[in-house]
Amino acid sequence: MKLKDEIKQKKPFPTVQEEAILSVLRTADQLTAANTEVLRGANLSHSQYNVLRILRGAGAEGLPCGEISERMIRRDPDLTRLLDRLETRGLVSRARGVADRRVVRASITEEGLALLASLDAPLQAGIQSLLAHVAHERLVTLIEILEEIRVSDRDDRD
Repeated sequence: MKLKDEIKQKKPFPTVQEEAILSVLRTADQLTAANTEVLRGANLSHSQYNVLRILRGAGAEGLPCGEISERMIRRDPDLTRLLDRLETRGLVSRARGVADRRVVRASITEEGLALLASLDAPLQAGIQSLLAHVAHERLVTLIEILEEIRVSDRDDRD
């Protein structure tokens, strides 16, 4: 189904660029919705889940808060509060740096690792089912196009 029909838009889009952006946003919402139910069952937001994945990838040494923010898929303006909630639940720990006391490093705890491990299979199954009908080559092309858009956006900001 065409985006225009999905959102019941009567007039044509003003530009193909606008249609493309709206289509990406609509698709992202659809893809995100599938994960929402799994994450809701773990009492996690998408941003919290993203932080836990970032910290799992960082290993035992963790990361400074600024670097976590840079790595997030969707920027969260209040990373401190997000980390507070995760720390209260025992999923992350924070400590001031030894060399520079101004730097706060966050690390994932064993409980956080266990929670992520319990979510890996159901989230992966959801992703597979959502994209199973799209050929591998087309997914690679989609990734390349999206990377091209992001590179162009970064170049425009520099």
